[in-house]
Amino acid sequence: MKALIFETPNKPVIADVPMPSIKDTEVMVKTRTVGICHSDYELLAGRYIIPISYPVTPGHEWCGEIVEVGKAVKNFKVGDRVVGECVVRTPERLHHFGFSMDGADREYFNVNPDWLHKLPEAVDDMRGSLIEPFTCGFYAVLRSGGTNASETVVVSGGGTIGLVTAAAALGMGARVIVADPIPRRREIAQKLGAEAIDPTDRGSEQVMVMTGGKGADLVVECAGHDASIASVFDYACQDGRISMVGINIGRKIASNMGLMQLKNLTIRGCIGSPGVWPAAIRFLEKTGIDLSPIQTHKFSLTDAVKGFELGQDPKACIKITLTTGAKH
Repeated sequence: MKALIFETPNKPVIADVPMPSIKDTEVMVKTRTVGICHSDYELLAGRYIIPISYPVTPGHEWCGEIVEVGKAVKNFKVGDRVVGECVVRTPERLHHFGFSMDGADREYFNVNPDWLHKLPEAVDDMRGSLIEPFTCGFYAVLRSGGTNASETVVVSGGGTIGLVTAAAALGMGARVIVADPIPRRREIAQKLGAEAIDPTDRGSEQVMVMTGGKGADLVVECAGHDASIASVFDYACQDGRISMVGINIGRKIASNMGLMQLKNLTIRGCIGSPGVWPAAIRFLEKTGIDLSPIQTHKFSLTDAVKGFELGQDPKACIKITLTTGAKH
């Protein structure tokens, strides 16, 4: 079978590898769709938030179909479409699927069924590969108390995580404003149903005008860039909430921290999506949110290296999805 392998940092290759054979406690999954994430580029560059080693197969945003079931597995059957969590525990240690252990950028792989969730028929394969990032955006909103139709939410950063966060808040009924300097990202945000602004053009002033001088009830920082992080205090209203999602590790930023006290803000750090996968999948199923505008480019798995090359330019695309005979 074919697999994408990072042989060493900055050396991705498509290779022929042996088909797996399952244990009694495992299922075999045929990959249908896999998203390329910014974290995959961190892995390709030789760095990640936990220790990693090479060679490794990436791929943690995936949708697949079960094609073989181990004798001891009771809750899944051949033909089930599934998605899988990426922070998983084995008898040896806590792993990040697609980072510290091989991921889904291959035609078939074995997986512990405890990590899986069934995908409802209403959610197709393409949206299935967005479940993992969507759970992160969904969790970011829930962690700060959720939202509703009475509120305005500002999402700072219009990459994949920012856009799925916007979609989650829209699905909960809120008015959503996405702030991003890249025109294409603002265009996609508007396709999802959000409003959009260029934060480099007096962003905080725009938010205040759009909200009648109040500011945002909830601000979700999804970019991790210095300017984006510094801006969240300006966007927030009095007694507002801030959810910090974008990763910015090891850098120091100048920001107006005094606004935390002056505005009586509640600020929460947020990473991953623990415990919310079933709820997030039901939410997507029941609301029927169309996330497809986020998936701007598709490549076959055998062309994954080209996909990774294109994805290095944030102005060229948003989400690249790799397919292996996916139904969509």
